[in-house]
Amino acid sequence: MASSPFTPTIDEYLRKRLMPVEGAIPQLAGIEMYGNSIPAEQVGGDLFEYINFQQRYNIDARIARAHKLARQFLESSPEGANPRNEVELHIQWMESRPEYTHEAAAQYRHAKRSEQFRIAENLQELYSTAGVLLVDAQGHGIIAAKIASTVHDTFHALMLAELDRHGKTTPDLIEKINMRLAQSVTARNALDSNSGLPREIATMLYGEITPDGDFRFVNFGHPPPLVFSAEYERFMEIDKDHMVQFLALGLEIPEDAPDRSKYVSMKLRQRQMDSSDVAEITLMGRGDMLFLYSDGVYDGTDDEDRSEIEKIIRERKQQPVKNICNAILDYALKKDEYLRKIDEADRIDDKTAFIIRRS
Repeated sequence: MASSPFTPTIDEYLRKRLMPVEGAIPQLAGIEMYGNSIPAEQVGGDLFEYINFQQRYNIDARIARAHKLARQFLESSPEGANPRNEVELHIQWMESRPEYTHEAAAQYRHAKRSEQFRIAENLQELYSTAGVLLVDAQGHGIIAAKIASTVHDTFHALMLAELDRHGKTTPDLIEKINMRLAQSVTARNALDSNSGLPREIATMLYGEITPDGDFRFVNFGHPPPLVFSAEYERFMEIDKDHMVQFLALGLEIPEDAPDRSKYVSMKLRQRQMDSSDVAEITLMGRGDMLFLYSDGVYDGTDDEDRSEIEKIIRERKQQPVKNICNAILDYALKKDEYLRKIDEADRIDDKTAFIIRRS
């Protein structure tokens, strides 16, 4: 009798789903990177993921499709035929309007054709771009893992739409994730709020790195990145005036969001995100490192932790980034041992550490 296939439990499934895959590490000229996560329990609320555009998406096929659409958008379909694409659907609507002119339809076709050329150019840049997604859901355990998984799934569904529409990520993707975790005022959520169920809260940092060492990112309540200078062998101070940081996902709804009145917001932002809200850090020198982390490793305020992590990086700066990352996580795990000894194990949290080095 054949044995039945192994069926993982829900926590085993979520743990595997939220853990980084080393085989997905993007390969960029002049850039080394490695990250890892350790949950506080069987499964945790930290999510770390490499966004390897070349591995995950068929960039060649997407560019070819953009050029194909650019050609099609100029071609009129045979009379009586069904519309073949969004341009023909829109022109069909235009023709139903009393102000319709052939000149307006031609201008629209050319504008949409130009848009496809821009999408193709943006897609080309993905060959030399890598992304990184860090999420830290409130608490730890299976509920936190479910929240992190929600962010993960929403992110990747929206990414497909972004590449179709723009050929790259835009602030609109992040803003939609923010709305996804906002608490609505529907009857269902009203019931949830009365039942004592936890609200879905998570911090998130998403960034993209290029071979010249430019790291552009958005930050929703996550501890800010640290930059280690190989020349000075220490963390450098960063101009925080240029580091826009929003509240955790779902807590702050922009006033100009069309559905603003349908969500509960701790604070109202004046407008939705745009490119001016994307922060940028440049790794200037060879050997400089960018350190990203969750608060289970460093909460961004503890001077002793910062000093110890700085020392770990300084003593291992010539080693592979995987060694450096794992040494930092080992340090964090030793702190857990101390918390258990003093009966404060409830302070133990999920841990994520990620290193990007300009080689």
